[in-house]
Amino acid sequence: MGKNKLKKFREMETIDCVYQYPYGLLSQSGFPLRGKWRQEVFGNDGPVILELGCGKGEYTVGLARRYPHCNFIGIDIKGARMHSGACDARDNGLKNVAFLRTNIELLDRFFTPGEVDEIWITFPDPQMKKVRKRLTSTTFMNLYRKILKPTGRINLKTDSPFLYTYTTLMAGLNKLPVLANTADLYNLEAEGNADLDPALRDIQTYYERQWLARGLTIKYLAFLLPQEGELAEPTDDIPLDTYRSFSRGVLEMMNTAAD
Repeated sequence: MGKNKLKKFREMETIDCVYQYPYGLLSQSGFPLRGKWRQEVFGNDGPVILELGCGKGEYTVGLARRYPHCNFIGIDIKGARMHSGACDARDNGLKNVAFLRTNIELLDRFFTPGEVDEIWITFPDPQMKKVRKRLTSTTFMNLYRKILKPTGRINLKTDSPFLYTYTTLMAGLNKLPVLANTADLYNLEAEGNADLDPALRDIQTYYERQWLARGLTIKYLAFLLPQEGELAEPTDDIPLDTYRSFSRGVLEMMNTAAD
């Protein structure tokens, strides 16, 4: 492990808004703030909104700035990634931001039923060959049901035609109420796009900038997740994505330029 990464891990231990429980390393009594995020972390009764696979935390922090009456928690297993967002929140005194380092599969160990109002999934790995690992699969929808309030909102922002198509089919098959749906978010002339929240375009993640630089379209889908009803997986044959991520060297150059 590089010295810079070790330095980030050490600094993360000192940031008050960061909670680190990698791989579910909890005491027998469980996570002490489960069911108490509003009272003991944020000190208000505002909505609790999660960003899953938050990476560098750009969306978590960006939304927190845009909506100070809401509370945002970025979740990722990669501590070195979320270091950037955690430092941003700390250095700018953002009190409505927290970061949780753990596995997304363990969400119900950290939140009680109905404690979460909304979930953001921004540019996840589409997991084209592993449906159970897709963050918009019915496996994860059933997990989200354990922590979301009734008819909680799910937001997906992705570059992947495969994941966008799959999630659209999943929502349609299960009759989940769709609130917004666009295959080209930045096409302001597309029907309905002009009415979308400007934050969807104003806040861009590290990966989003990568895809836009390559001329790819960004897709957005928002829907409600009712508690009742068994969820079914779509069986449609979906074309796989035909492109790959940038090489590590190119990503590092983009990261340096962004910093």
